[in-house]
Amino acid sequence: MRSIPAITKNLLIINVLAFFATFAFNRIGVDIMDLLGLHFFLASDFHIYQLFTYMFMHANLEHLFFNMFALWMFGCVVENAWGPKKFLFYYISCGLGAGFIQEIAQFFSFYMLVSSQFPDASFTELGIIAHNSATVLNAWTTVGASGAIYAILLAFGMIYPEERIFIFPLPIPIKAKWFVCGYVVIELLSALATTNDSVAHFAHLGGMLFGYLMIRHWNNNRSDGDNWEKHFRMPFGNRSKKNDGRTGNADWDYNERKKSKQEEVDRILDKIRKSGYDSLTEKEKKTLFENNR
Repeated sequence: MRSIPAITKNLLIINVLAFFATFAFNRIGVDIMDLLGLHFFLASDFHIYQLFTYMFMHANLEHLFFNMFALWMFGCVVENAWGPKKFLFYYISCGLGAGFIQEIAQFFSFYMLVSSQFPDASFTELGIIAHNSATVLNAWTTVGASGAIYAILLAFGMIYPEERIFIFPLPIPIKAKWFVCGYVVIELLSALATTNDSVAHFAHLGGMLFGYLMIRHWNNNRSDGDNWEKHFRMPFGNRSKKNDGRTGNADWDYNERKKSKQEEVDRILDKIRKSGYDSLTEKEKKTLFENNR
């Protein structure tokens, strides 16, 4: 546990404690899964805070294990690459986004269900029908960190697209970018399938969608790179190429200073990959920050 970065470690601990807390509260007659799980927004048990709390609830031990295993496996790498604050912001934001997309998907499911049974029902009558169907709609509850976890998986694939990983039962390693693409296709096909497998596929896709949009936004506002690492490796990528008055030796000196700064940033990034963000000295953190502005 000592080698796990701070945010990933705390997220693991919180999720595990929350899971066992469900059993403790059940013994005194309190169903915190129902209180903190994300209900359909037209259901009577819906509360806005559930968009945050649902990502710390898990349906069973298997659900918890696979989510926490993925968080440990990919979260450590992503947090070491980004630092704790950015990683936590990304994780929570994508979890909220996943819940939002799941709510939209459930609304369309509800609308299609109502249309099939009441073809003449108007759009404004949905609220009345939802109120009369409270018992059924309150059962539409989403729990789990999967939306945020899938976003972390996407981030890993965008940071290290060429990294090769082994996935059981495939006998050969595959590149991270193809691994992520494969998961997107599987989730999309599963979401569009007619079978009800009680898995929130649209929440998974929603987390990845919000993650992708967030990373692309960060990329476009920091560098011309196609992945997060280039935010740091191309700090001078957007400089204007017009003549700025430097000629001869002045140009050579400027380029040498630029090259020296870039080599120092590359050295710091290599250190992060090997030992984690927390291994940096205050001077190295300051250098990385100044060259990333």
